[in-house]
Amino acid sequence: MFWRILNRAEEAIISLLLVLTTLLVFVDVIMRFGFNTGFMWSQELTLHMSAWFVLFGASYGLKVGSHIGMDAFVKLFPRKGRRILSGIAGIVGLAYCWLVLYGSWIYLKKMKMIGIELEDLPIQTWLAHGMLLVGFGFLTIRLCQIIWSIIIDKSDGFKHANEAKESMEIAEELKREEANK
Repeated sequence: MFWRILNRAEEAIISLLLVLTTLLVFVDVIMRFGFNTGFMWSQELTLHMSAWFVLFGASYGLKVGSHIGMDAFVKLFPRKGRRILSGIAGIVGLAYCWLVLYGSWIYLKKMKMIGIELEDLPIQTWLAHGMLLVGFGFLTIRLCQIIWSIIIDKSDGFKHANEAKESMEIAEELKREEANK
């Protein structure tokens, strides 16, 4: 239940950020080039929404396996070796996430203490940049899920997009369709 809610929330936020960013840029371009006006704050808001989108997207990419993997070396090993190497990679990823989370916590705490607002928007910097904690928190959760699936032998590594395989399958399907004509 918790994981389903987390997954749905993540997908909803990613979708919302994509739509809102696209609409904001579209409206701003129309206003600037069509009416020689625009919003002073749109560039800053677009930048922050894109950053939020990227951090949520990185976490989501780990979940669904859409990241391109560089696993040619790892695939040379038997299943147990792949599990060990992938576990090490997951632990290194967790260490990186924890370093960023720790540094982000210090940075955001200082920004809150100082009380600086964004340049063009009346939003506290610590609040706008709080996505660092949320995004890397989600990445930490996804890495923990991957490590756990390796520990319980449910998988032997990270899910990866295999663009070469997908391209070959599409090419074969097109050949079959042409042959059937």
